[in-house]
Amino acid sequence: MMQADPDHHFAFHPMGVPPGLEYLTQIDQILIHQKVELLEALTGFETNNQYEIKNSMGQLIYIAKEQNDCCTRNCCGALRSFDLKIEDNSGREVIHLVRPFRCSACCFPCCLQEMEVQSPPGTTVGYVVQDWHPFLPKFSILGASKETLLKLDGPCIACSFCSDVSFELMGKDGSQSIGRISKQWSGLVKEIFTDTDNFGIQFPIDLDVKMKAVLMGACFLIDFMFFEQVGNKNQQSTVFS
Repeated sequence: MMQADPDHHFAFHPMGVPPGLEYLTQIDQILIHQKVELLEALTGFETNNQYEIKNSMGQLIYIAKEQNDCCTRNCCGALRSFDLKIEDNSGREVIHLVRPFRCSACCFPCCLQEMEVQSPPGTTVGYVVQDWHPFLPKFSILGASKETLLKLDGPCIACSFCSDVSFELMGKDGSQSIGRISKQWSGLVKEIFTDTDNFGIQFPIDLDVKMKAVLMGACFLIDFMFFEQVGNKNQQSTVFS
C-alpha cells in the first residue's frame, strides 16, 4: 500500500498547526475506509473498529484505532463510549477522539451525542455536538471554546441502500454548502454481511486544519450513530433510534 509522507513538504512547522497535521493544510478531501475484521465478519462478535485514512490518490495518511473493552463493545453496541487514536505513518498519535456514553432518544435533548477532538492528545481543538431535531440528523462543529463554527445537515433517513448518503457541511449560519461527509455505497454483499463503511470528507482547502481534524471526528461519530450494526442485529442505527 502506498503511503503519503505528510511531513515531506514541510521544512518548518506552520504556526498554529498541531504536530502531525501539517499535511492537512494542502488537501481538500479525505477518504476513510473501515478495515474488515475477519472475526467480526464471521461471528458477529464486535471487535474494536479500525480505519485507514487516505488522500484522494489512495495514499495512506493516518490509521485510526478504537480503544475499548469487550463488554462495552458488545453490550452497549453503537451507543458505546470510546476513545479513538489517530496515528500517522510513523505510529505517532496526532489526534485523539473521545466519545462519552449518551442514550439515544429524540424526546430527550439532554441525551444528544457528542465527540471531543484533541490534537495533540490532551489539547482540545473542538467538538462535534448533535443538534436536537425531531427527524433530521443535524450537528454543530464547535471550536475549543465551544463556539459554533460550522454546521452539518444530514438527510431525513440516514441509511444507505444502493446509493451514497451525504451530510452537507455548511457555514455557521447554515446558508451555503462548503463541503460534505459522504457515506459511500460499497455493494450489496458487503453492506448486508459486514458493518465496514467507506466515507469521503470534502472541505475547503483553506479551512483551519483543526476544523479538518474535528470533521474527521464528525465522520466517525456519524458512522457509529447511523451505520454501525453490532452485537444483536436488532440494534441497528437509524436517525434517532
